[in-house]
Amino acid sequence: MPLIDKLVVCGVGLIGGSFALALRNKKKVGRVVGIGRSKESLERAQALGVIDEIAPDWASALDGADFVLLAMPVGQTDAVMEAMAPHLQAPTIVTDAGSTKRDVITSAYHRLDAHLSRVVPAHPIAGTEKSGVQAASARLFRGKRTVVTPLPENDPAAVERVRKAWQACGASVVDMVPQDHDRVFAAVSHLPHLLAFGLVHELAGRANAELLFSHAASGFRDFTRIAASHPEMWRDICLANRQALVGELDQYLGELALIRSLLLSGNGSRLEQLFEEASQARTKWGEELMKNVTSQPMAGTEQAVNPAAR
Repeated sequence: MPLIDKLVVCGVGLIGGSFALALRNKKKVGRVVGIGRSKESLERAQALGVIDEIAPDWASALDGADFVLLAMPVGQTDAVMEAMAPHLQAPTIVTDAGSTKRDVITSAYHRLDAHLSRVVPAHPIAGTEKSGVQAASARLFRGKRTVVTPLPENDPAAVERVRKAWQACGASVVDMVPQDHDRVFAAVSHLPHLLAFGLVHELAGRANAELLFSHAASGFRDFTRIAASHPEMWRDICLANRQALVGELDQYLGELALIRSLLLSGNGSRLEQLFEEASQARTKWGEELMKNVTSQPMAGTEQAVNPAAR
């Protein structure tokens, strides 16, 4: 028996498409319906077997739906929830895959206030620099985390259903307070993307950009890989979480100012010490990451006692 009889995916791209494929792979979903802005991308998703049908509107999409995943860019959340609201049926569970949570929750309270018991915000910590349904994979979430940020109004059974759906995709699930979520991911996700976009943009604007890029090798490739990510999605994320992100950017600017002063003064010993401390921290994190990946069960649930430490 499937976990979800009728799944509606709004935004059938990398994340939404991978969610549908992972559930199909585990035989946890009956029928998958896609809805979104682009008819072309929806037709591609149907041709690839990611979705069974395309909904022309929210009324038909939500008719008999028991689970909805909102996987479009977070900047569309408020408008999408407003369009859904008149057609949302009482038993339907709504969750999302947004990289920011406070803005999504604000829209939920504003647009879906009559359905809050079954609106469960979430964020799968997975993805690549590629976008679109053609990049979707049933394996995308395996061994990865999904953060769930339950609302006080949530029905525990609805929260558990969302957890089980992500666990069926191969993810482990961790609970987190929305404010903690946005602060944590401003530091470890949103800031790195901002820096990668900024560096590539700055170099691309130079008169000798072609020469620079022709000599760029693996270090540049590794550092800037995420600058190939979906521009609209990351615009929305950065704007939605701009308060926390500006705070992280200010801290990073302070670190850059320190490094600049060490270079200007020729303080090699202090510069090496800084590099050594960073190297040790990065090595330790990498080792812990690999240990967790190899030892972690595919379908576990844990509570984040101190999410800022992750």
